[in-house]
Amino acid sequence: MINTMKLAPLGGVALLLALAGCQGMGPQSGQMASRPMMQAPQMNAGGNVEGEWASTDGVAVSRFSNGRFETIATDTGNRMAEGSYTYRGQDAVEINMTSLIRQTTSRVNCQVAMQGQLNCTGEGGNQFSLIRSQGVS
Repeated sequence: MINTMKLAPLGGVALLLALAGCQGMGPQSGQMASRPMMQAPQMNAGGNVEGEWASTDGVAVSRFSNGRFETIATDTGNRMAEGSYTYRGQDAVEINMTSLIRQTTSRVNCQVAMQGQLNCTGEGGNQFSLIRSQGVS
């Protein structure tokens, strides 16, 4: 189990991704009990973040699709966060999200650093990366 006290400074999406490791007790009300069907990432005219991105620790997958954002725990399939995103350039997005675990909102800015890696900075300046996912089996 992940020690959330050590992860407290991470903030934003990084904290949500880490908390997924502690959510093994099953779905909460309104959340899915089984893992969602994952799709391969897609490119569109709006930018390069469409599709799925995994946390570097493998705890969660974040899905970007037509302006909607969600983060799903890989172990339970529970939705951890949801919200929207806006392109701020071909390879940059601003995410406005709500933590379904903590019931808080936050803003995260992300930039495609290289093919397959998305570098993000939360409101508090905390940084983390997501890796392009080819779907979860």
